[in-house]
Amino acid sequence: MKELSPPPTSMLDKYVGENFKPLYSTSVSVTGGIASHGRASGVARSDDGSLDVELRLPKALGGPGGGTNPEQLFAAALGACFHGALNLLATKANIKFEGCQVNVSVSFGRDPVDGLYMLVAEVTIEIPGVPVPVAEELVRNAERVCPYTKMARHGIICIVALAKPAR
Repeated sequence: MKELSPPPTSMLDKYVGENFKPLYSTSVSVTGGIASHGRASGVARSDDGSLDVELRLPKALGGPGGGTNPEQLFAAALGACFHGALNLLATKANIKFEGCQVNVSVSFGRDPVDGLYMLVAEVTIEIPGVPVPVAEELVRNAERVCPYTKMARHGIICIVALAKPAR
C-alpha cells in the first residue's frame, strides 16, 4: 500500500485568474432503491466506485435508520475538509498539530423563511497542545480556506438541469 501523506502546503498558494479553476471533479449517482426514494432507500455510488453506500431515512424522520443519510455525508465532508485546512495551515506555520479533532453536527429542519427545509451545521474543533490564541487564529484562517465553510457562508454555484433523454 502506498504511504499516505497530506497534500503540500502549496495548496494554500493564492490563485489569480478570472474563472473558476477546477482541481478535481467527481460524480456521485443516487438511485431510489426499494422505495424508489433516494433519501429513504437510495444507493449513492461514485464514478470511481470508492463510495457505495445505502441511504436510509433516519429514525428521527420516521425511517428505519440502519444506513447513512445525507446529513451524515455532509457532516463528514465538512469535517474532513476543515481538518485538512487546519492541518495545512498548521504545517505552513510550523505548529505541532497532533490529535486535532473536528466535530460536526448537522441538523435538518424547517426553514422559517419559506416554510420548507434547511440545514444548520455546527463545527467544534479540539486542538490539544496548541495555545488558545494560536488555535483561534488557525480556526479563523481555516474557515476562510475550507470551501465547505465558504459554501455555508456564501452559497455555492449550483447548476440544476434535466438530462437530455437518450435517443
